[in-house]
Amino acid sequence: MKTIGLIGGMSWESTAHYYRVLNQETARRLGGLHSAPLIVHSVDFAGIAAMQSAGAWDEAGAALNGVARGLVAAGADIIGLATNTMHVVADAIQDGIARPFVHIADPTAEALLADGFDTVGLLGTRFTMEMDFYKDRLLARGLTPLIPEVERTNLNGIIYDELCKGIVREESRRIYQTAIDRLAARGAQAVILGCTEIGMLIDDSTSSLPTYDTTDLHAKALVDAALAG
Repeated sequence: MKTIGLIGGMSWESTAHYYRVLNQETARRLGGLHSAPLIVHSVDFAGIAAMQSAGAWDEAGAALNGVARGLVAAGADIIGLATNTMHVVADAIQDGIARPFVHIADPTAEALLADGFDTVGLLGTRFTMEMDFYKDRLLARGLTPLIPEVERTNLNGIIYDELCKGIVREESRRIYQTAIDRLAARGAQAVILGCTEIGMLIDDSTSSLPTYDTTDLHAKALVDAALAG
């Protein structure tokens, strides 16, 4: 099995979930006492979040490219970025990195298409919902993404002010449930949990639409890549 290099810490709450799924999936696939050969560089999210707020995407891309280079130097064979939002700089991260990069949107799109869905709700940070980098990747796969029309500020605030700090509130769950219900009324057949923390709040048991947790799907895709060949 190849060694997975994971760029984490955005936030550490979801990176901890990645670690669990990567190892659980490896054990399920290989059996016995197997676990994932894994190198994690967990960044200080405060600095990255400040770059996001300032729109300093070039600076953020250069910083995360440096992290990726460090993972390769440490022996990583495959690179994964444990956050949806920072895939806005996925190209910059891969610059000069001669290792496969598993994009978080790809396994999500594949799972939705395999289940026969074509119109999907997209929840995430305001960057993921409002910028084109994520939606365009879904559109290229034949999916039509819908984003909330009125709740985006509240949804974004819940991610940064609560979920990234490990806070799960029933009131916030209801806000997400209302957003999902409104997406369903506009034709969404399923919903992408397009922030790696949203799975802390919403799953199939609390959603009126089938949910696709990007954290789980991405982690399993990283194991697939590590076992391929």
